[in-house]
Amino acid sequence: MDERYNPFTGKRIVPGLDDATPASAALGLEPPRFCEQCGRRMIVQISPDGWWAKCSRHGIIESAQLERR
Repeated sequence: MDERYNPFTGKRIVPGLDDATPASAALGLEPPRFCEQCGRRMIVQISPDGWWAKCSRHGIIESAQLERR
């Protein structure tokens, strides 16, 4: 089973258990602070046109990547 983590709280996601997402994150105003794959804290850089976040194990994600989904 592949474990997943909340990108805003860093807590492991447990099916059937409610995990509150901060209001600013739910509105898309906050970048993820934790890696969804391992739960580690990421380095986050915010700029006027977006953001990027880097996990030491899983690399970089950018806001532009998420907008394309």
